[in-house]
Amino acid sequence: MPRPRIPARLPLDPYVLALVGTVGLAALLPARGAFAGVADDAATGAVALLFFLYGARLSTREALDGLRHWRLHLAVLLCTFALFPLLGLAARGLVPHVLTPQLYDGFLFLCLVPSTIQSSIAFTSIARGNVPAAICAGSFSSLAGIFLTPLLAAALLGSAGGGFSLDSLLKIVVQLLLPFLAGQLLRPRVGGFLTRHKKVLGHVDRGSILLVVYAAFSAGMAAGIWHQVGVGRLGALLLAEAVLLAVMLTVTWYGARRLGFGRADRIALQFAGSKKSLAAGLPMASVLFGAHASLAVLPLMLFHQMQLMVCAVLARRRALDPVEGAREGSSGSNGAGGADEPGEPGEPGGQLPGGRVAEVSAGAQQP
Repeated sequence: MPRPRIPARLPLDPYVLALVGTVGLAALLPARGAFAGVADDAATGAVALLFFLYGARLSTREALDGLRHWRLHLAVLLCTFALFPLLGLAARGLVPHVLTPQLYDGFLFLCLVPSTIQSSIAFTSIARGNVPAAICAGSFSSLAGIFLTPLLAAALLGSAGGGFSLDSLLKIVVQLLLPFLAGQLLRPRVGGFLTRHKKVLGHVDRGSILLVVYAAFSAGMAAGIWHQVGVGRLGALLLAEAVLLAVMLTVTWYGARRLGFGRADRIALQFAGSKKSLAAGLPMASVLFGAHASLAVLPLMLFHQMQLMVCAVLARRRALDPVEGAREGSSGSNGAGGADEPGEPGEPGGQLPGGRVAEVSAGAQQP
């Protein structure tokens, strides 16, 4: 068997670099006084716009078509919204000696956000897995996350995530659910426009998320977050996230084999079930955590880059595995076809069915 070739250049996410630059700008020139109020209002409007666009882009018909491969999609959902949160709760033992309570809240929050779409598709394609299943699994996870992530955050994070107070639930409904539902209702009217101008709207997505990050870290500067996070704590956080990713990659691969999935489906489950969406998590954190969002999104930003680098190597390793024969092929080959999905920041591209190529854009994806 040929030895796996590690890519010469790991996918350093340019959008994460932009996010880091935005954090640096907030550290040097934070929004203060009246400008802080303007920045907060603008970020609130940006979150609503993002979720309107998410709703208008999501093809409900294609998602429903993929229900025929329900076992794989259910496995991805359980990994994303059950196993990940359980591992996050188990990490509570790392507080306070390894992680501060604030970093732990962010670590647990990253365990609650939905999976990605575009990187799941791209890495599955590179590894010669079931791409249609990855498309549907990512779409289902994104749709479920709009409802499940705020509820799980309220239940597991308590006051840190806003709790079940009327005010926090109202924010979720007004800033997340209503814009998303409005986008779904208006999809027949605006879907064509969004498709024709998807590159321009990709810049709108990215700019909106950068605005959310700037507002969150400006508030964090006022609260003195950098006095709460040292180099040692960041190193401990990275180690905890590396263990989390390793556990999820191992469980999704060998668990899929125990469930009887073929090789192509195991690949789709591994890449769709082990990812977390930066594009969905950032705006959700701004709503759920308010002034404390800066520390809440830091673990998610680090995990996002880590998952891209690790899975880039793993996907190429999977591509060199010998194919186990047609009888081992995908049990979900009749899943939904490859709808164009907006990309997660910095995700790699891959060849899709029918000769289409996954976009390598740094655009924000569906949540």
